[in-house]
Amino acid sequence: MVAFSLTSIDKVNAVFSMALELGATSVGEPGERNEGAYYAAYFRDLGGNKIAIFHR
Repeated sequence: MVAFSLTSIDKVNAVFSMALELGATSVGEPGERNEGAYYAAYFRDLGGNKIAIFHR
């Protein structure tokens, strides 16, 4: 798994939506994680790689 830190919650939502539009599969809808410590989403790309995107 690879993770990318983004600059805002809006960017996490936008990248997640774009990934799904391009054929990625959701493995974790955008939302708060770890009691609000960060906001994240998870998806698998077309090659099956798991990608995390988050804002802290």
